[in-house]
Amino acid sequence: MRSYRYGARVRRDLGLCSGAVASLTLANVCPWGAAPVDVLIADGTISDVVAAGTADTSGVTVDGGGLLALPGFINAHAHVDKSWWGQPWVSYGGEPTTQGRIAHERAERDKYGIPSIDGATAVLREFLRHGTTATRTHVDVDLGTGLRGIDTVRAAAAALDGAVEVEIVAFPQDGVVRRPGVLELLDQAAAAGASNIGGIDPASIDRDPVAQLDGLFEIAERRGVGIDIHLHDGGELGAFQMELIIDRTRRAGLHGRVTIAHGFALGELPAHRQAELLDELGEVGISWTTVAPAPSAPLPWRDMREREITLGLGTDGIRDLWSPYGDGDMLGIALRFAQLHRLRTDEDLTRAVRLASTGGGGFVHRPAFDLAPGARADIVLLDAENVPDALVRAPRRRLVMAGGRVVARDGEVLL
Repeated sequence: MRSYRYGARVRRDLGLCSGAVASLTLANVCPWGAAPVDVLIADGTISDVVAAGTADTSGVTVDGGGLLALPGFINAHAHVDKSWWGQPWVSYGGEPTTQGRIAHERAERDKYGIPSIDGATAVLREFLRHGTTATRTHVDVDLGTGLRGIDTVRAAAAALDGAVEVEIVAFPQDGVVRRPGVLELLDQAAAAGASNIGGIDPASIDRDPVAQLDGLFEIAERRGVGIDIHLHDGGELGAFQMELIIDRTRRAGLHGRVTIAHGFALGELPAHRQAELLDELGEVGISWTTVAPAPSAPLPWRDMREREITLGLGTDGIRDLWSPYGDGDMLGIALRFAQLHRLRTDEDLTRAVRLASTGGGGFVHRPAFDLAPGARADIVLLDAENVPDALVRAPRRRLVMAGGRVVARDGEVLL
């Protein structure tokens, strides 16, 4: 029986954790629970994967001790600019509605120094500690903060020397057309390098879905960026807005560049309506992200998979003025997805973990992300018997590698 104890020979080069190494070998690990292999890494990229014990280990070597190896997790929907992680506890307040949370956040964020470089850095460090090495994060852009949040998140990512790759969505949390000037800010963010612009509930927040979507798609076409829209509205109201987004995507030729986040309505609709929408979503390449909240209706994820609709998982906010919950662990989100959708078989439990890792690659421009040659060397080692065991126990990450560097060990960030 395989031993899952962590290998004692962790590194030969004392500088391995603090800087890049041109080449190294991660020896004796079990990718996705398969037979042991040695992973060869050059310039931060996996160059080859060979049978364990066959690699040249005369150079810098990290002994994986036969542990389970997974690709670095990808958080496809985060809000790293808004957390009070690391600060004194903040009690929940305000009204528990979308409009109520927006108003409460606007009133209270300055008191808690949101956004701040320290706050965003603390969240990204938690991501790393749990094995997340890339994220798509929504960053608030509004008349109160301007583009300051984007600068803050970029500075936080730089503070970690790129260990967590960050893709930014300029996000109009307080609405788009109901706040004159927000469209101009989104346009400025896109011009300044934001990969995506966001939207939020075109019908219930702006109460003018045509105007919001026309404005967003015009910027996306002109600036060559993607669109990532929060859609909380349920039932037929949510379905109506999905149809509008599908139509705009088709007319703008933005196939594969539009994402719907949350999209709770999809799980609430009868099967025939789901099928109609899924056919169109698949046709225009609209992707989906979910945080799998417990009270929501399960998504038709198998039907989405059959239609090749990309589905990613995310943490949403972590200890912010919307919710006191969250710890940045994508295995926890994958477990919540599995529980919400009543997954039981080893195959399905493994698919839930893939949603939190390889399945999220497209959201951060990593279409071929896995433990394979050519991929960035982002690797997580866990003391687990297999992938389903890792999912249900969420054991401490024994080692996290980002871009070929060891950045966390035994739950401690080394940067």
